[in-house]
Amino acid sequence: QVQLVESGGGLVQAGGSLRLSCAVSGRTLSSYDVGWFRRAPGKEREFVAASRWRGPVTLYADYVKGRFTISRDNAKNTVYLQMNSLKPEDTAVYYCALRAGQGAYDYWGQGTQVTVSS
Repeated sequence: QVQLVESGGGLVQAGGSLRLSCAVSGRTLSSYDVGWFRRAPGKEREFVAASRWRGPVTLYADYVKGRFTISRDNAKNTVYLQMNSLKPEDTAVYYCALRAGQGAYDYWGQGTQVTVSS
């Protein structure tokens, strides 16, 4: 059974930082692409960042580029999202996801809330 468990969310002031973690079980992280997504209240889910297992290659949405960093520790089967210079518009539920190949992500976590106050 595949499980992805996010943690590290919380309330932070604008300009602050948070580090999200995503612990993966049931699959070997080193063989999967991993992504972070978010859903703000009343909005569609959107892409934040991804780390491809081949490369290594990292991708970022323009609205987080230069502020967020995705990383993985394959030995710990854990993915991280370091978020710096947070803005109120970063407020959302953040989800991590895995995929084995191209296309849609196969497995999703339950999400962790990030709230940035102005």
